[in-house]
Amino acid sequence: MVRANGAVSLRELARVVQTSEVTVRRDVRALEAEGLLDRRHGGAVLPGGFSREPGYPQKTHLAAAEKSAIADLAATMVAEGDAIVVGAGTTTQELARRLARVPGLTVVTNSLLVAQALAHANRVEVVMTGGTLRGSNYALVGSGAEQSLQGLRVTRAFISGSGLSAERGLSTTNMLSASVDRALVNAAAEVVVLADHSKLGNDTMFQTVASEAITHLVTDEQATLVEPAARELDALADCGVQVQLAPLTPPTSSFPASSPQDAPRRPATFPGQRRGPVPVASGRR
Repeated sequence: MVRANGAVSLRELARVVQTSEVTVRRDVRALEAEGLLDRRHGGAVLPGGFSREPGYPQKTHLAAAEKSAIADLAATMVAEGDAIVVGAGTTTQELARRLARVPGLTVVTNSLLVAQALAHANRVEVVMTGGTLRGSNYALVGSGAEQSLQGLRVTRAFISGSGLSAERGLSTTNMLSASVDRALVNAAAEVVVLADHSKLGNDTMFQTVASEAITHLVTDEQATLVEPAARELDALADCGVQVQLAPLTPPTSSFPASSPQDAPRRPATFPGQRRGPVPVASGRR
């Protein structure tokens, strides 16, 4: 499965082989010792993870429940009339699906998947960057994309990546993607990173944004249950990052989940972080 998909979660491995995650974790540790794969928090990847990136079809099956929960929580950070930028990725695609009913919203993106998710949202204005299409993640990259973002100013940037650590910040495996993500970040007053627990503590080839420049991290509650990831949360909080934990089992509601305005959810906060609604800042930290 790892060879076919490039990466796989422990939960998915346990489901396929019909055993416990404890057993799978022990087997993965043994395979890593033989140099057959690299362990990551909550999963495993092929060796050479600093530069290797799974394609879009594989990414859609990785940590699907976690990405959905993160998107639910991140959507509550977007208000009527906001102007935001949304980067490429499967987690940001999930976020876009939840923003379709936010009236007066303007979304600037380099992602065809984000634009597609909002294509029929008649109350949302979608602005696409220019650039060259990168087929593996359906994103526009290159100088055309970066130049189209010059002079832009929005409330928040919502971006994802391949790895996140307190030491190095957010990183990705592709140089062109990293360069466009930096341009997206530079256009925003606040930076919101969307990353499931399996990315915490991982470090990949190209830095996107330093930890000190990240305003908020939205991750899933599993991050507190895996000791390496929990330590990374502590270190990120020490860097000034406000950590929001998304519950994997949301409370029952009579409102549609796709409407963040109709069904607000209180962000779960990491110990030591302020609890309550996220303020709109007037400038970058």
